[in-house]
Amino acid sequence: MNKDYAIIAGGCFWCTEAIFENVEGVISVCPGYIGGNNENPSYEQVCSGKTGHAEAIKIEYNTSKICFKKILDIFFKTHDPTTLNRQGNDVGTQYRSAIFYSNKSKFEIASKKIYELQEYYENKIVTTLEKETKFYIAEENHHKYFSKNPYNAYCFAVIKPKVEKFKSNLK
Repeated sequence: MNKDYAIIAGGCFWCTEAIFENVEGVISVCPGYIGGNNENPSYEQVCSGKTGHAEAIKIEYNTSKICFKKILDIFFKTHDPTTLNRQGNDVGTQYRSAIFYSNKSKFEIASKKIYELQEYYENKIVTTLEKETKFYIAEENHHKYFSKNPYNAYCFAVIKPKVEKFKSNLK
């Protein structure tokens, strides 16, 4: 099996993780922090907005079942890439829309995708393309958060509707 990975940030990592856990060809989804200044940041530090990190997910996928471009298609369909440093009530640079690229090919694919999608949005797409830096894995209690806490108020009100909408669009 040929594998690759993508690192994306589209708001709260609980939301993006829950979406990509439902994607065929995805092997694993890991929440974490990337793009900031502190080594080994904690959730509390990242939530302060002072570290420069984004809440992100690292998606490992089977390239014979899904490609990077399809990962980006799902990414853009499941969050608002036109709101700067915000997704819903989650506000701050840690909730920015970003694609962290590891090579020139991924940079070019992501750049082209943003360019192509812009005509469909009234507002400017603010998703950043950032050179991949060290990805810090989030604390264990943030892994599979939605599946472990489906009745948590945030999960029930925010994540569940996103996941249900995504699943209904697959039919």
